[in-house]
Amino acid sequence: MKLVVQVRLLPTPVQAAALEATLRACNEAATWASEVAFATGVKRNFALREHTYAEVKERWGLGAQAAQHVIKKTCDAYATLRANLKAGNLGRPGSKRYRRASEKPVAFRPQGAQPYDDRMLSWQTARRTVSVWTLSGRMKDVAFTAGPGQLATLALYRKGESDLLYRDGMWFLNATCEVPDAEPNTDLVDFLGIDLGIVNIATTSDGEIMAGRALNRGRLRERTLRNKLQRKNTPSSKRRLKKRRRKESRRAKDINHKIAKHVVAEAERTGRGIALENLTGIRERVRLRKPQRATHSSWAFAQLGQFIAYKARRAGVPVVYVDPAYSSRTCAECGHNDGANRVSQAWFACRNCGFVDHADRNGSRNIRARAEELWRRGAQSTAPDPPPEPGRGTGRKRSTTASGDRSASPGL
Repeated sequence: MKLVVQVRLLPTPVQAAALEATLRACNEAATWASEVAFATGVKRNFALREHTYAEVKERWGLGAQAAQHVIKKTCDAYATLRANLKAGNLGRPGSKRYRRASEKPVAFRPQGAQPYDDRMLSWQTARRTVSVWTLSGRMKDVAFTAGPGQLATLALYRKGESDLLYRDGMWFLNATCEVPDAEPNTDLVDFLGIDLGIVNIATTSDGEIMAGRALNRGRLRERTLRNKLQRKNTPSSKRRLKKRRRKESRRAKDINHKIAKHVVAEAERTGRGIALENLTGIRERVRLRKPQRATHSSWAFAQLGQFIAYKARRAGVPVVYVDPAYSSRTCAECGHNDGANRVSQAWFACRNCGFVDHADRNGSRNIRARAEELWRRGAQSTAPDPPPEPGRGTGRKRSTTASGDRSASPGL
């Protein structure tokens, strides 16, 4: 399984200036190569090299490896764009959003991420330094910092490319690591059902509820503050907005890591598998009133499911995805399905047998029962590989899941 370990670089001012100049040159070259690819219709790696390789090296002074990675990054960006257009992630063909994405060349931010291979970057993990290629020559002894777990993963499993990126005034390296999967537990007797939601982020079939009150209050506070600062539209308000950008997503990511780690640890301790809802396409299926749209759009259920899946693979815990249809209105005791059973957001009361329970716990028990039925029929663990993040054209890491597990905190 591929994981990404992110470490923070601590360059000197001279080293930072060289890294910044290198990123700018690489992304300017990538934007030019993208224009050539768009004009000629040549968007495959080796074919595009014939049109761009020599000029990329001569015009921007890039080395051979850097020039090849710039061209490959351009082709990867077009492959990602093609996949998003085909999947409908950028609207329907002919829509304004679809045309805006497809009728002009892909552009790269001046400080977008740049891939490095082992010829351009070497790691001295024990000394916590790296040697990295720049336009000013090889920069040696660039210090980095990371946690003990990340250092151990780097030393044992690092393999492949690393991405250099600059974000919010800080330098990072995202290193790809090939971590072996644990031997899966096939002698299961039970599953831990997980019901995902907005009011309660996750509810287990054991009755444990990870409430989302604090996270939702924080999102509302951030949204209110953003609106207020955007209305002011002064230099100081813009500086404040820039400083607080991505704060909400960082907090949600941290909480999802903690919940996922706790869920996987509980399943591993009790020798159970994990049952998750398959919520693919839920944003397109539901219709919401305007006040609910922002809350629903910021619901990070896919990220939490991804974190649970990859942590479960590392621990050898099987994961089964089930159809969540009617799980919130079906009685976990007698199986009676009726919309009137869900008397409120929080409570479930069966009109057939009189069973009363917390609505999310009832739903998680239904999810567990469906996973057990699938497992008895011979279903295998369906925990997928960690999906790639958005392409390098956005300046973000393209490869696999971010690392840095948080401490488990079941009291969320």
